Amino acid sequence: MSTTAQPLEPLTAPRRARASIALVFGVHGAVSGSFVTRIPWIQDRLDLSPGQLGLALVMPAIGSSLAMPLAGRFVHRYGGRAAVRGLVSLWCLALALPALAPSLPVLCAALLAYGATAGMADVAMNAQGVEIEQRLGRSIMSGLHGMWSAGGLLASGFGILAAHLDLDARLQLAVTALVLLALAQPICRGLPDLRAPEEAEAPPRFALPPRSSLVIGLVGFCAVFAEGASMDWSGVYLRDVTGASAAVAAASYTAFSLTMAASRLAGDAVIRRLGAVRTTRLGGAVATAGGLLVVAADSPALAIPGFALIGVGIAVTVPLAFAAAGRIGSNPSQSIAGVATVTYTSGLVAPAIIGALAQATSLTVSFGLVTALAFALLLSAGALRRAEPNSTDAAGNVTAMSPESTSNKDLSAI
Repeated sequence: MSTTAQPLEPLTAPRRARASIALVFGVHGAVSGSFVTRIPWIQDRLDLSPGQLGLALVMPAIGSSLAMPLAGRFVHRYGGRAAVRGLVSLWCLALALPALAPSLPVLCAALLAYGATAGMADVAMNAQGVEIEQRLGRSIMSGLHGMWSAGGLLASGFGILAAHLDLDARLQLAVTALVLLALAQPICRGLPDLRAPEEAEAPPRFALPPRSSLVIGLVGFCAVFAEGASMDWSGVYLRDVTGASAAVAAASYTAFSLTMAASRLAGDAVIRRLGAVRTTRLGGAVATAGGLLVVAADSPALAIPGFALIGVGIAVTVPLAFAAAGRIGSNPSQSIAGVATVTYTSGLVAPAIIGALAQATSLTVSFGLVTALAFALLLSAGALRRAEPNSTDAAGNVTAMSPESTSNKDLSAI
């Protein structure tokens, strides 16, 4: 193991690293997109009730939450490149497990492992993304998350085709897992081989995230709550509140996902111009306007643009939250894990809270809560100030680190 991190070349290596980490995000998203399209097949094969399926689908979030704090240890021990390659490889292989489960208990165990590998890979690749962003000297995190969305959409298309052809999900997911595993290996070669100095103290095996990362996580919580509510309930809202046809209601998820992906892919240009805080406030204003449009809608013609505006408004918040977390404390991986845990918990509880509130009142009131949380982004955006560069040029770009400062940087925390 080398005693210091090796500096990237000023021009070529960081660009190669950016392309590599973007493709890693795409592979990670493709695993998720492949799985979700075959959930109905798994439910039918095991004859699961909605309640049993709901219990099983909680397991990935639990697995992620438990395993995310362990990712920093992997990165410290094996280096950034090897950790990302190993954890993403495990995540690809875990794709095959749920369809092979012969019973509900085994399915729950498989999904627990699936979520654990997903969470650790997520932390490692986001830590790598933050480091590459700092080396490049400009925002790239939004585009990386856009690649994740694009990978998920592309893979879900193949999954939908496989379902339409009535292919056995055990075969389809196993083949997909092997293909993605094979793709991940050459992709990861372009990542920087970030290593900690030998004398650096290893991060704890498990530790609570620092308080500063929890504050940032709450910003992500608001955004992911709006995202989870919109993705899971937009179709129901269009059908029950606005009287949309089944086809229009079913298409709402795809439209919302496309909006999110496109906004994230374009988001870095906005962040470079406006900075993290102003971009988040602008996004909060757009999402709030979308929420108000949804709440006021009495037809699909109003509700669908409202959901689209919510997607545009919240798209870059989570990437900025990870970028901010990666710049705090002595252990960025631990901070990113803390933000991810708080953020993804929101996605877990949002559908249930929306459903309970709709049961007690109405779906319109439920999306009033979504609108309020979108407005909270306007008030809490200052917590993402750490995602701003220490110094910027006139265009708001991060001032690149010198090769000397990069090579001497203690990477034990990544």
